[in-house]
Formats: sequence, structure tokens, C-alpha cells
Amino acid sequence: MPSAPASPSTARAINDRLALRLLQDEGPLTAAELKRLTGLSRPTVADLVERLQDAGLVRIVGESGAERRGPNARVYGLVADRAHLAALDVRLRGVTVTVTDLLGAPLAEAAAPIGGDTETGPAVERAAALLERTVREAGATRLHTVGIGAPGLVDPATGALRDSAGLPAWHRRLVTALRERLSATVLVENETNLAATAELREGAARDRDTFVLLWLGHGVGAAVVLDGALRRGASGGAGEIGFLPVPGTGALPSATDCAGGFHALAGSAAVRELAQAYGIEAGGPDDEGEPAGASAVRAARERPVCWDGTRAAADPADGGPTGGGPADGGPTGDGPADRCRAYRRVGDGPGDAAGAFLDALAERVALGAAAVTAVLDPGCVVLGGELGHAGGAALAERVEARLATLSPLRTEVRASTLGGAAVLRGALLTARDAAQDELFGGPPATAH
Repeated sequence: MPSAPASPSTARAINDRLALRLLQDEGPLTAAELKRLTGLSRPTVADLVERLQDAGLVRIVGESGAERRGPNARVYGLVADRAHLAALDVRLRGVTVTVTDLLGAPLAEAAAPIGGDTETGPAVERAAALLERTVREAGATRLHTVGIGAPGLVDPATGALRDSAGLPAWHRRLVTALRERLSATVLVENETNLAATAELREGAARDRDTFVLLWLGHGVGAAVVLDGALRRGASGGAGEIGFLPVPGTGALPSATDCAGGFHALAGSAAVRELAQAYGIEAGGPDDEGEPAGASAVRAARERPVCWDGTRAAADPADGGPTGGGPADGGPTGDGPADRCRAYRRVGDGPGDAAGAFLDALAERVALGAAAVTAVLDPGCVVLGGELGHAGGAALAERVEARLATLSPLRTEVRASTLGGAAVLRGALLTARDAAQDELFGGPPATAH
């Protein structure tokens, strides 16, 4: 039985919503451009523009430069300061905050470390105060929605951050505290899921609607996107790949400890140990700043070596190589100095310790990817997090090649384009979507 036609009020709401989305995606538009993009009549467009102006959602931002007789056409844009948004990336040892306008344009950003020995109350206060201070610095007087990315499980029924072994208590308390002291809507989501959202919308998976993101940072995790939607699982635990039993760890994980699982192979500390076995050092302790495993991968990929496989100083001024790769003619003589006139980046070819390290790391990562591929057949795996980003194409290509030997299912492996920044970006996108849904009046639909 055919559905009944939409009522006039419903049709107006649908058209308004469509126009608002176009103004967001395409930027400021004239009424004529809105007419062309929506397919609506000129009177209908004129009515919706007037309604949106009266609602304080749209305003005139200029005039078009069209060359014609008579006055130029007015250009309409969204009122970006109608609402403000905030996003938080909550990690084990600190918090990063960004505040933006309704369109996501950044207004202020800040970060603060929170030591592992900080008690729950002071840790919560420090994080909450950082957010409030950043909001003031941004001049954000209308904070509408706050998106929070945090490690751990988020209950799909209640939206609450669940108690997870190994995570500090201040994470859960922070979400509660912000909901108590802010008038804004506070949303929380697992950090890996948010990273996948960002990679889907703006990163390595923009052309995919089905993929799995493997998060490789201090810890490991996965996010599952099927047909453009995140799949969280019955308890919010889909993607807890750190607990995946894999060969090579010498133990099995337990309900409270993932030390014997995939985490023991691909977590930052394990990757750092692997790098050291190949003579590659990472700077800084693993609980501060960039994960040490990611630093090791970056150090391996960026340090140049001679084409004969011997080490070379990174800077020609220090006696290092001064030439290019094979396209530049390769080595030009038989002496040590001649051999180093042409060089390649470590890991770009066989015969050096860093390349062997990346091969060994790819072997480990492929074990987790193979398990996910065998169950979900996503067709694409994105290596996310700081370590996946640092590995770039050199690591992704190795993982894809190894994965092809472990599974008959053809799977493309890509490196993240956003890295660790994906969590904060995903939290902001989530906050922006929620705020716009409320302010714009529901999901978009076809024009009437």
C-alpha cells in the first residue's frame, strides 16, 4: 500500500533540513543555487530561506559576484555561532580538548597531562577545569554538545562508560561530573569507534562503507563499520581485539587481563621490545606523549641507509649520504664513501635491520587482521592509531602481503591518514552531528 503524502508541515521540515545540510556541505549559497541543488521551486526556496532566517539558523553573509544587470544575489550561510561544541580525547595519562563553532571551525584547543598517581577527585577537577577554561578562551557562550572519546566499553543501552579493568576511575567519574556541571549535552564513545568515524568521514576510508579499523597505539583495539554504520556489539565490546588469543604470546588472555592476547604482540610496549631486538631505539617512556612503539616505527622508516644495506648518518653534513635512489643512478663506485652517495630510506627495501623489523611487525599485525577478516570479510582494514599512522604505506603493504597468505579473502590494507588525532576529530564529528540534528530538526530526507 503506498504511503500517504507528507503533510505541509512535514514537507517544510524536510526541505529546511535539506537546505541546511547543503549550506553546511557546500558553504554559503544563493537562493538560485539552493533551488538548483534541491530541485525546489523558487517560491518554496524563498519561503524556507525566510523561515531559517527567522529561526536564527541562516543569515546573509554577502552578495554573489554574478555579472548581470540589477543587484547581485544575496548569499546565505549558516549561523556558525548559534551553538558551540567541545570534544575531549581522554587518555590514560591526560586529556586534549578542542572547542569549535557549530560548523566545526576550531576556536581554541588545549591539553593537560594527568599522572597515573593522581587521585580520582583531583584528576576529574583538572580535566573539567581544562574544558571550562578552553571554552572561556574560545569565547563560546552557547556550549551545546560535548563529545568525549575514552578507552573502555560504552554501554549501548545507557551510553555510560563502563568499569573496565586497568582503566583509571577518573575516566568514568569525569563523564558524570561534566553532565552534572554543564548544561550541554555530554556524549561518550569508545575511542577506537570515534577514530573509525573520523577515518570514514575524512580519512583513509572515505570511499568505503564497510571496513575494520585496527587501532595500534599504547594498546590495541578494533572498530567495525558495516554498511556505513558502527557495530558496537550486544555489550559495546565489539572490537576488543586485545583479548584475542593468538600464537606467539606464550599465554592466554583472561577476563581481566589481555596480557596473553593480541595486545602482547602489537601493543606499544611489545613493539618497542621488538624494535630493540633489531637495534632500533625509540625515544621517551611509553606512558608519555607518542607511544614508544610508534616512535620506533617512525625512527626505522626515516633513518637513511646506503644501498648496500650498511648504516648511514641521517644528515649529509654529518658524513651521511648525499645522493638519491636508483633513479639517480645508484652507487657510483666501490669505496664506502661512493656506496653511500646513493641511499634509500630504511624499510623501503630488503637487506637492512629496519626492513626486517617492519616485516616482523607486519607478521604480528597480520595475525589480528586475519582473525577479523575471517569473521567479517570487510574487504578493507585500516591501520589506525599512532603506530599505524607512523608505519604508513611501508607497514600497510607488508601487512596486506602477509594477510594474503593467511586468508583466502581478498583484503586491502591501508594506513591511517589521521593517526592519533582521529579520536578527537571523531568526537567532534559526533558532537556536531548531534547538535545539528537537534537544531536542524531531525534527519535529512528527499525534498518535497
